[in-house]
Amino acid sequence: MDNLSDTLKKLKITAVDRTEDSLEGCLDCLLQALAQNNMETSEKMQGSGILQVFASLLTPQSSCTAKVANIIAEVAKNEFMRIPCVDAGLISPLVQLLNSKDQEVLLQTGRALGNICYDSHSLQAQLINMGVIPTLVKLLGIHCHNAALTEMCLVAFGNLAELESSKEQFASTNIAEELVKLFKKQIEHDKREMIFEVLAPLAENDAIKLQLVEAGLECLLEIVQQKVDSDKEDDIAELKTASDLMVLLLLGDESMQKLFEGGKGNVFQRVLSWIPSNNHQLQLAGALAIANFARNDGNCIHMVDNGIVEKLMDLLDRHVEDGNVTVQHAALSALRNLAIPVVNKAKMLSAGVTETVLKFLKSEMPPVQFKLLGTLRMLIDAQAEAAEQLGRNVKLVERLVEWCEAKDHAGVMGESNRLLSALIRHSKSKDVIKAIVQSGGIKHLVTMATSEHVIMQNEALVALALIAALELGTAEKDLESAKLVQILHRLLADERSAPEIKYNSMVLICALMGSESLHKEVQDLAFLDVVSKLRSHENKSVAQQASLTEQRLTVES
Repeated sequence: MDNLSDTLKKLKITAVDRTEDSLEGCLDCLLQALAQNNMETSEKMQGSGILQVFASLLTPQSSCTAKVANIIAEVAKNEFMRIPCVDAGLISPLVQLLNSKDQEVLLQTGRALGNICYDSHSLQAQLINMGVIPTLVKLLGIHCHNAALTEMCLVAFGNLAELESSKEQFASTNIAEELVKLFKKQIEHDKREMIFEVLAPLAENDAIKLQLVEAGLECLLEIVQQKVDSDKEDDIAELKTASDLMVLLLLGDESMQKLFEGGKGNVFQRVLSWIPSNNHQLQLAGALAIANFARNDGNCIHMVDNGIVEKLMDLLDRHVEDGNVTVQHAALSALRNLAIPVVNKAKMLSAGVTETVLKFLKSEMPPVQFKLLGTLRMLIDAQAEAAEQLGRNVKLVERLVEWCEAKDHAGVMGESNRLLSALIRHSKSKDVIKAIVQSGGIKHLVTMATSEHVIMQNEALVALALIAALELGTAEKDLESAKLVQILHRLLADERSAPEIKYNSMVLICALMGSESLHKEVQDLAFLDVVSKLRSHENKSVAQQASLTEQRLTVES
């Protein structure tokens, strides 16, 4: 290694003299030493102060520039050398060299920057601020026939695309066009894999989603077609990546609508054919794609009119016994979204969607439970007959009451409460109320009235008012033991309660007066004081209801 010390000394002198031949000889010796023992050579270099000299050697005019960049790339493989490279001021001249016409200089410069900034978000952000993204995109376009340079650009894009701050810059270039062009030319799995690794993080940005669609990334469908029957590991992986990416493109509103093309789009049609497939990954991607297409009423109505519901029901039927949980979840998500437009509800009910969905009542998987509940809640919205039918289903009501206690799964707990309330609100049926009382559901509706979400509080109060109006005798004891009157007093006295909560609490108080024991509780709690203050409430409906409630309380006392 004494030779190395001599080389480093000589290099410092020749760097000043700029005698290219001796400079080149020194650089070759260094590269050789690094090839033999990178770490030890790097440590020596750090101690010698040679890195500062390199900054002055990184010039476009010099014939040694590529070698200098190569040496920097090699030493920066060691983590302990990265900060010294930054401190030596190497980043700025390296970034300048990305404008070089020399392909070897470009390759080594890209490697050097990549290794220095490896795993450092702050350094990568610095590169983004220095404008490397548009430069690299341009390089990819110019040098797409140079495999090593192309790979260097892709690795750089993969690292930079992880940063949120990069997405806007990428969106202002023609990266989508370049990547799609490159993708269509690739036949090797590894090369396509590299492009996928760049596409996935970029496609999280809505503007880039649309650009990718416009650039023709629907060529992903061809990959799915080619790989669907293969059992090779690489092909299975590629099928998954391609179909997942297709679904990701549909998460953007504009890109999704462009691919839907009024239900005539090639992508939409092809995705439909994935649902009856025997491949679980394709079934999953197909159902998720439908759920994404079903994000506006127009699309939902078109799809229901064109038989998509039956396809999803068939898919679910194939997954009832020991089914694939992700497929169940995706298919239920799609049905839930399709059930949102009012005109679809009756059509889906008569197609037998509730019967299919109820087959999953025994599922122990919270994500499936959550979507099942949401689907039923959407279906019975303003559908009295369906709400009554479901509300009389004792198995369903008992399961809902059980899930109302799923403390580990807030989503399932919330949706169960909301469906219990919806069954009462939409059916307005005494039989449904009796079934819910018998299954022990009242206490959950009372707790729901104290939810942090106003919409849930309101749904609970309206359901409780219907219970009090239609079946007060049946529910009386449960309402008492759930401390409903005390909760209503608290809601009315709390200044933070929303106007509609105050209004519905007073409506409920009046309805409870028909029960002797609850009436006594109301009298004991001095409701008159709280209610009379609300007569001057800024909300007219609240003020009016306060006057009516005050009269009722005064008469009944």
